[in-house]
Amino acid sequence: QVQLVESGGGSVQAGGSLRVSCAASGWGYTYSAYCMAWFRQAPGKEREGVATIGIHGRTSYADSVKGRFTISQDNAVNTLYLQMNSLKPEDTAMYYCAARRCTWSSPYVSVSDPNWRYWGQGTQVTVSS
Repeated sequence: QVQLVESGGGSVQAGGSLRVSCAASGWGYTYSAYCMAWFRQAPGKEREGVATIGIHGRTSYADSVKGRFTISQDNAVNTLYLQMNSLKPEDTAMYYCAARRCTWSSPYVSVSDPNWRYWGQGTQVTVSS
């Protein structure tokens, strides 16, 4: 059973930085065979894709976070990260990591694709002005 556990959320002032993590376990395949993503959902808004990373390291970002957020992963410890810099109040949301099986012939998923197989419980990020 795949488990995704987010951590590292918190409160920060606008302009600050935060890094959230997602520890993954229970893979039927190796961790490196999965595409990973970060999503977020603010109160009263729909969930939106923030960033994705494919099995060959290709990344995709929402326009609203390009140049400020960086998605990365450490395959040795099965952990996904999202480094968030220059945070804005509009970045306030619950942040979720997600995963889905990828293959060599389909190694990447766009940030606009909402169809992910596994989801974590989320970690709250609050940015104050």
